[in-house]
Amino acid sequence: GGGYGGGGRGGGGYSDGGGAHSSGARDARGLQDSLQRIDGKGYGAYKDLAGVWQFPDFSLCIDHVQSDAFAAPSRCRVQVPMERAQMPPDLWHTRERCIALCDFVTRCFADEVARAGADVRAGAGGGWGAAKGGEMGVDRPGQAVLERTSVVITPEAVEARFTVALPAQGRTVLGQWAARTLVENLPRHVRSSLYFDALDAASARAHVLTVEDAEALRAQLAPSGLVSFVADGSVLPRASGASDLPMPAEGQPRPFASPASMRREFVLPNRGRVSGMGVPHGVSLIVGGGFHGKTTLLKALEVGVYNHIPGDGRELVVTDAGAVKIRAEDGRAVEQVDISPYINNLPYAKDCTAFSTPDASGSTSQAANIQEALEFGASALIFDEDTCATNAMIRDARMMALVAPENEPITPLIAKIQSLKAVGVSTVLVIGGCGDYFSVADHVIMMESFLPLDKTSEALAIAKQYSTPEQTAALASAAATPYPRVAHRVPKVVYPPGEVKVVARTTHTISFGEEEIDLSCVEQLAEKSQTRAIADALLNARDRLVDGSRTVSGIVEALEAEWDAHGLDALNPRFLKGDYARPRRFEVAAALNRLR
Repeated sequence: GGGYGGGGRGGGGYSDGGGAHSSGARDARGLQDSLQRIDGKGYGAYKDLAGVWQFPDFSLCIDHVQSDAFAAPSRCRVQVPMERAQMPPDLWHTRERCIALCDFVTRCFADEVARAGADVRAGAGGGWGAAKGGEMGVDRPGQAVLERTSVVITPEAVEARFTVALPAQGRTVLGQWAARTLVENLPRHVRSSLYFDALDAASARAHVLTVEDAEALRAQLAPSGLVSFVADGSVLPRASGASDLPMPAEGQPRPFASPASMRREFVLPNRGRVSGMGVPHGVSLIVGGGFHGKTTLLKALEVGVYNHIPGDGRELVVTDAGAVKIRAEDGRAVEQVDISPYINNLPYAKDCTAFSTPDASGSTSQAANIQEALEFGASALIFDEDTCATNAMIRDARMMALVAPENEPITPLIAKIQSLKAVGVSTVLVIGGCGDYFSVADHVIMMESFLPLDKTSEALAIAKQYSTPEQTAALASAAATPYPRVAHRVPKVVYPPGEVKVVARTTHTISFGEEEIDLSCVEQLAEKSQTRAIADALLNARDRLVDGSRTVSGIVEALEAEWDAHGLDALNPRFLKGDYARPRRFEVAAALNRLR
C-alpha cells in the first residue's frame, strides 16, 4: 500500500505552503491554480492532474485520471503522515488489530463523505450535455470485518483510497467545481476521519478488541473439538431477508441461550469469560418446526467464518474458517471432478472419476460442490435441506424396494456422512422433513421459538425405534467404507490468452471476457469487494499461475501466499485499488471452478 509519499507518481518534497508561491508547484494552491486554468477546456486537460500534490497536512496522489465524464471515476489516495494521524500503535501492532483498525477507519471515512453529501452524484439528470460529477466514492463495508485495501496503515502513514468523478458539462472541464471537491472539501473529510483525535476513541478500541476476541475464540474451536460457537446473548435474526443488519430490538425474539448440556466457556483476551453453545465435531443436525429459527441459526453459523462489527449481534458467533456451505446448483459447469463417491455407473459409461458437464443436474452439482470443497481443504460442510437435491440426500426403503441398487447411480449423503467424519470432516445440516438422518447424527439441536434445545438422546431413541435391521446394517457398512482420497486436478488452460475484460458486476456475478460466472449459489461471499478481488485473482491465475503442472488448489495457495506477503495490492501492483476485500480460498476456487 506504500507508506507516506511512497505510492504516487510525480513526487516532490513536503511543503508547508510558506514563502513565495510558484504557479507550477505541486501543492494545494498549485492544484487550485491548475483546475482554474483548465476550467472550460476539453476533458483531456484533466490528465495534467496525475501525480502527487502536497497539502499542508497530507499528500493527495491522483493515480489514474478518467478519460471522460462517463468513464469509471478517477482513482486517488490520501496519505497522512503518522505523526499527524496519531493512530495509537497498540491498535495496529498485530495483523488482526491492523485489519480491524483499517476497517474502522474505512467506515469513518465513508461516513464522513456520506454525511457531507460528497458521495452523491450531482446533476445526474439533464441528458448528455448537463453538468455532472463531483462525487467521491469510498468502498463501504458491510457487517463483516475484512482485510481491505480502502485504508492502509503503516508505521509511516495512514493511506485512504477513494474515487472522484471529475465534473464536466458534456466533455468540458468544470474546474471550479473540481477545486471545491479536491481543494476545499477533501481536507475537511481527511481531518474529520483520518486523524485519531477526530474519531470516537472508545468505538475504535471496541471495534479492534471485538475482532481480536472473535479471532481468539475461533482459534480455540478446533482444540476444543468444536466446529462453531454461539455466545449466549447473541442476536441472530436479521432485519429482513434482504438485509444483513440485526433485527430491531422491538421485534427481536429472546436473545440466544445455550442448552445446559451444550454450554461451553472460553476466556477471551479482552472480554474475559464467555459462555455459549458449542457445536461439536461430527454430525450435527438442526431440526424444529417451520419458522422457529433453524435457517436463522444455520445462516449465522455460515457467516461465522468472518468477524463482525460491534452491535451486529453475531460478534461472538464463530465458525471454523474451513467450513463451506454446500447446495445443489442446477446448470453449473463442472470440469474434471471426481464425483464417484456420490455418482457412479451412469448410463453410456460416462466417467464419474473425471466428470465434466456444462450443465450439471441438482445431484451432480451437489456432488461436485462437496468434492471441490474437500479438494480445497474444507474441514466442515454445511447443508440446508431446502437447497439440496432430495435424491442426493436420502433414498427411503420404499424407493430402494422399487429401484434396484444396480439401476441407481446415486449414493446419497447419508451413506457417506460417517466416513467423512472419519477423515476429519464435520457436517452441520438443517433437516426439516427427513428423520432418517437421526440414525447417523452425533448431536441434534432443536430450535423452538428461536431458542436451541438439545434433543440428541430423544432423536437417537426415535432412530432406534424406527430403523429396520437392514437399514442399520447398510449404514454400518457405509460408515466402515473409507472415504476415497480426493483427486487434485491440474488445469491446462483457464481461458484463452490475450486481452480480456474482467468485471465484478454484482456480489455474485463476474464477467470474464465473453463469459458470465454465476456465483449466486456461493452463499458465503460477504460483499462485492471480495468479488472484485476474485475477478482479478482469476486474471492473475490465467496469466501467471496456470502452467500445466500446478494443481487448482496449488494455484489458489499461491495467490494466498502472495496476499499474505504483500496484501491484496499484489492483485494489481501497477494500480493501487481501494475497493478490494479479501475472499476466502473457497470462494476464489468456486469462481475458478465455474469458469466454463
